[in-house]
Amino acid sequence: MHRLTMRFGAWHFTPGLWPTLAALFFFVLTLWLGNWQSDRAEAKRALQARYDTATQDPPIHVGRVLLTRDDLIYRKLEVQGRFDDRHTILLDNKVYEGVAGYHVLTPLRIEGSPMAILVNRGWVASGRSREQLPRIPAPAGLVKLEGMAVDPHSRYFELANAAPQGRVWQNLDFVRYTMDSGLTLQPVLLLQTSPLRDGLQRNWPRPDTGVSMHLGYAFQWYSLATTLAVLWVVMNVKRDRENAASLLE
Repeated sequence: MHRLTMRFGAWHFTPGLWPTLAALFFFVLTLWLGNWQSDRAEAKRALQARYDTATQDPPIHVGRVLLTRDDLIYRKLEVQGRFDDRHTILLDNKVYEGVAGYHVLTPLRIEGSPMAILVNRGWVASGRSREQLPRIPAPAGLVKLEGMAVDPHSRYFELANAAPQGRVWQNLDFVRYTMDSGLTLQPVLLLQTSPLRDGLQRNWPRPDTGVSMHLGYAFQWYSLATTLAVLWVVMNVKRDRENAASLLE
């Protein structure tokens, strides 16, 4: 089979067909993966910008209509209803100012609607032991809340998919919570910002959407693509000893 040969003085470049096709395939693949991670970083950066803008925007009213996640995520919301304290859960391993505790999540049954919205009411410190759980009764009666809508499917460190232990959950499994509670929920988690006299801390940090992580992955894929290209060139360049000797005579 004829092979392409290019000469540069005492050096010749003769890439083989199949090694070239394999190198080209992996080069295109790693370049595509790098571009995909870069696009993800840009999308996450846009979400962070949307969050920053939403803090200055008027809140969206949540009522009878079931909204979509994309309509609500990182938007300021207002909702009126009554807390359903029977379905309160505690998210474990939440640290505030160096103290271990829980996030208290309670559904709010929306006034005039068959639906509810799950509210992260804030942080509370742990009890003296794992068996002594804090009791933070939800406010009774009709309440009006404001807060920021976030993704309810975010997951953190969890040991072997540990099942909930009573009211204590390692992570919020939104699908499981919806099934267990029997509630029809709006597709977001509301981080409550409205002040209530319940002793909970609601100093919510700006969400990390993972921009730096995606940029790091993109850099790794682009570096691998560059390495593949360099190796392909180096492994196909050889020195012609006879021509080199004749050039020296």
